[in-house]
Amino acid sequence: MMSEPNDFLFEFGPIFIGIIFVIVFLVIIASLFNGVSTWNKNNNSPRLTVRSKVISKRTSVHGGGETRAYSHYFITFEMESGDRMELQVEGKEFGLLAEGDHGELSFQGTRYLGFTRTVKNEVN
Repeated sequence: MMSEPNDFLFEFGPIFIGIIFVIVFLVIIASLFNGVSTWNKNNNSPRLTVRSKVISKRTSVHGGGETRAYSHYFITFEMESGDRMELQVEGKEFGLLAEGDHGELSFQGTRYLGFTRTVKNEVN
C-alpha cells in the first residue's frame, strides 16, 4: 500500500520543528556565553587613561514599528599612537562629545569609563 503525500509532513514536521528549536536555543546560549565572556574580560582588564581625539560618532537603532526602538551610541577615538577604538557610550555622553574633541579617554577593556575634554588656549 502506498502512503499518502500528507504523511511526509506528519512524520518529518515534528523533527524539523525540533531542529529549529534546538538551533534557536543554541544561539541564545552562545549569546549569553559571549556576553558573560566579554563582561569577565573587561573586569580583568586594567583601567587605562590615554590622550585621544574623537574621530567619529554613530548610532545604531534596533526595533521600531510594532516594537519599542532602542538606540545604541558609539564613538571612535584615536589615541596618540594612531590606534583607533570604537566604544559604546550612553546617550548623554554621546551628546556632549563632538568630532575633533581632544582629551583624556578612560576605558577598561571595551568598557567606556569617561572622557575629559582638554580645552586649548586660543591666542588672539
